[in-house]
Amino acid sequence: MRQGETNWLAVGYGLGLSVLAAYQLFKLPPVLPVLLDVHGYDRVLAGGFMSVYAMAGLILSLLVGRTLERRDPGLPVLAGLALLGAGNLLPLALSPSGPTMLVARTIEGLGFAVLAVAGPLMANRAAAQRHLPMIVAATATWIPIGQIIAALMAAMVLSRFGWSFLWLFGLAGTVVLALLLPLAGASRAAGLRTSPGEAARPGSPGKLPAAVRHGLWLGGGIFMLWSGQFFAFMTWLPQFLTEAIGLDLSAALAGYLLPVGVLLAFNLMTGLMLRAGLALGPLLALALSLQAVVWWLHPWVGEGAAGVVLLVVYGVGAGITPTCLFALPSMLAGPEGSSRAFGVLMTGRNVGVLVGPILLAELFKSAGSWSVSGPVFGGLTVLAAGLAAVLALGYSGAVARPDRDQGTKR
Repeated sequence: MRQGETNWLAVGYGLGLSVLAAYQLFKLPPVLPVLLDVHGYDRVLAGGFMSVYAMAGLILSLLVGRTLERRDPGLPVLAGLALLGAGNLLPLALSPSGPTMLVARTIEGLGFAVLAVAGPLMANRAAAQRHLPMIVAATATWIPIGQIIAALMAAMVLSRFGWSFLWLFGLAGTVVLALLLPLAGASRAAGLRTSPGEAARPGSPGKLPAAVRHGLWLGGGIFMLWSGQFFAFMTWLPQFLTEAIGLDLSAALAGYLLPVGVLLAFNLMTGLMLRAGLALGPLLALALSLQAVVWWLHPWVGEGAAGVVLLVVYGVGAGITPTCLFALPSMLAGPEGSSRAFGVLMTGRNVGVLVGPILLAELFKSAGSWSVSGPVFGGLTVLAAGLAAVLALGYSGAVARPDRDQGTKR
């Protein structure tokens, strides 16, 4: 770990990469109602516009992580930015047909897979010891900040300039960060916090004790179920609010922003609660149960106070859950074994992201309404809560009251 001064330029640049990656992923949901109306995309295909990001993550995340362990991040970051730029440019230059948009989102997803690893890594590596907890907490917020920027941008410009402005904005941000890469001093600022020999020592999940491996795979299963329902929820929420509830697009975007803002607050609060010694297992089970309740109730709730309350409750649970899950590897495996153990969680997460948006679209297509999504995703989230209860009971010594400082990433 760096013992000198924090390179704040490199920290800011790493956080900027992360937020840009999140913006690129989440610029789609706020404009999806317009895209469906104008271009008539098949809903399953439209769900695939989000899921292809997970496919890219499944293919590249481990490779990117290992590459960044061994070499300077400058070239991989530049490649990731180039992929994002190409993915943004393609539907702007060509007619945004369904196949064109799918190819473009796939290219973007490859860039996302690079920056989602490189951004937080650069920020953390550039931190001095005394600043690291604060910077780790900041990197925990990159997904909801990207979501909020995308939704606010859509609210401001969609009615006047259309969906393409969000792609132009993403392209502009990508070009700016590419131009700033030399100024960020990526080669010098991202010096490894450990020596190459030390980086190679942390064990993979397969080298950890059997009980720890089982706990990690259990956590990966929870993350798969949670991320599947979360990305289904956030992908299709604006469309649900306009189509089923009857809100206009501006009100739907406000409804979309509400749980994201609550999520951001509880993401940070949960990190503080875990550091204070709050029991992780029961907290995780409670958060998942709250989200399950929202799924079961949503077919019967329209606009008004009840709908607002459900969105807030969902945001609370969605803020707590990933913070707990990202703290799990260090709690189970300890600092020496946590590095590659994150790969198990990310595999589960990516599988969930891959399946969730498409599954919800297919359910709507088959049933002709949103009502069937409540029992299906509510049941999956109940299953995740049950697995969290098993985790809490079976690993109470490790996850009941953690005594290690935990960093969280989304």
